[in-house]
Amino acid sequence: MTVHYLGVLRVAEELGVTRHAVHKWRSRYPAGGEHAFPEPDVEIDGIPGWRPERVAELRRWREGLPGRGAGGGRPSASQQEYLQEAGAHGLSTNEALRLIDALIEQSPQMTRAGACAWMLGHWRA
Repeated sequence: MTVHYLGVLRVAEELGVTRHAVHKWRSRYPAGGEHAFPEPDVEIDGIPGWRPERVAELRRWREGLPGRGAGGGRPSASQQEYLQEAGAHGLSTNEALRLIDALIEQSPQMTRAGACAWMLGHWRA
């Protein structure tokens, strides 16, 4: 049975940042330090991998970043569009974000942008 992990690029997509930001965080917040970046579950030839079910943990880590950028920054264009449509359907921002998190938890292969697009398609069908 093949085990799937999220690489740096996929973690970056899930957090709405560049892969460069993930690499920077890993070096800036090493294991054992204050606010350490979550350690990967596997490393193959120096390439880290995280289990898909740890996306929520990675998001919580990012939300706890001190200083500039704490709070997640500006949502991506697809997420902004999704949040607007969610508001039109009576959801608060928190409810809409929890809905996306639940959708991703049920389908770990889905990116945040993909989940937003799926919900938009569902509402507009």
